[in-house]
Amino acid sequence: MIEYLPRKYEKIVAITATSEGLSRREIGRHLWAWLMPMWNMSKEGFKELYDKLPGSKPSFEDIWFLTGGNPRLLSLLYQVGWNVDVVVDKLLKEKEITPTFISRWRKWLELAVEDPDNLWSPEAPEELINELDGKNLIIYNMYGRDYAFWIDEPPPEKDSELGIGKYVAWQTPIHREAVKKVIKEMTSH
Repeated sequence: MIEYLPRKYEKIVAITATSEGLSRREIGRHLWAWLMPMWNMSKEGFKELYDKLPGSKPSFEDIWFLTGGNPRLLSLLYQVGWNVDVVVDKLLKEKEITPTFISRWRKWLELAVEDPDNLWSPEAPEELINELDGKNLIIYNMYGRDYAFWIDEPPPEKDSELGIGKYVAWQTPIHREAVKKVIKEMTSH
């Protein structure tokens, strides 16, 4: 719409919200774009949302370390009665994390599960990075953690429990767990 206007406008302001790396790349290539990422919710805000959910639920810390503060995943977990396996299996299907995909990139995926910054290495295959980014499994080329670059609170500089590196992060800990699950299943067969 911005590139091919249906009619002439004097001024346009467009706000786009996306968590997808490919969208970020496509929008960011334009000089008119001003990108400011928004990370998942802060721990305090996420706790407030979690506390509003009715019924019995797992401990807040367990949910925090599964979601990393992602409200969509909190909603999904709640909808499936807190069954993590259902959410992981849903991600596996949606993101097409197949045995073929894992076997093709196994070495690098095992390294990325341990520390996502392993994908920042010059030896990391660009094709894999593009696939992970395209499947919205990782965030590649994280912004500096200065508040000026972020909407709301930036993520920590590095948090291995949540799968956050300095330069690369898993979309959420559950995304990392989905990849880890397929690697483990392939190892046991």
